[in-house]
Amino acid sequence: MKYIKLLGITLGVIVVNIVLFSPGFIGLNLGGSAFSTAFGITFLLASVLVLIYSVYSVNAKTPAAVPVKQIQTHDDYVNALQYYKKVKALEADISLALNQLDRIARKKYKLVGVLTQRFDPSELSYKKFMSTVQAVENVFYLNLKSILNRLGAFDESEFKSLSGSKASHLPPELLQERKQIYNEYLTFTKNSLATNEEILLKLDKLLLEISRLDSFEAGDIEKMPCMQEIDLLINQTKYYKN
Repeated sequence: MKYIKLLGITLGVIVVNIVLFSPGFIGLNLGGSAFSTAFGITFLLASVLVLIYSVYSVNAKTPAAVPVKQIQTHDDYVNALQYYKKVKALEADISLALNQLDRIARKKYKLVGVLTQRFDPSELSYKKFMSTVQAVENVFYLNLKSILNRLGAFDESEFKSLSGSKASHLPPELLQERKQIYNEYLTFTKNSLATNEEILLKLDKLLLEISRLDSFEAGDIEKMPCMQEIDLLINQTKYYKN
């Protein structure tokens, strides 16, 4: 839709220029009188500025909020989070979340590469490692989805009003209660991001432990310290979710 709008603006500028400079219409001549030349050059410059501003405004427009239930892919999460970058109170947290999304994609790529080099995809060891990686990745995205669910109810204008002039007219008890509600949004977001940071650290540890292995049996995988830490994290997440 935005490209159709941009195309319409471009065609409009072209049509106006044709009308102004075509001999069959107004017929401005840049080599004619001083007035005609000045007006023609001014209009050409204005046309360029209009096109530049149109391209900027169309591409810089904030994306619409993505319904959480429609989020499925890595890019879906990126697009959904981008919407909240405009919220000043959330700017740092959203930047961190986007950074974490980039990092988990790179870590998974490295893990799959290392596992493919060490094992055949049909081996039980490969399947056990990949199952754990997938499970902890699911926890990571579940945390992001929980953040987005809460941010969908976050009202930036209400949040700003808590420190504005209108807030001084509210009873202190009511103001404090409202602040507590919005602080819970921010606290939950920070805690979820901290958990995802922990997940990224555990994936780094897992990658290091796999690279140190020389030979082992499939049954030894569960005994690896990092695998035990990851299993504990996954089980805790399932517990709190239930």
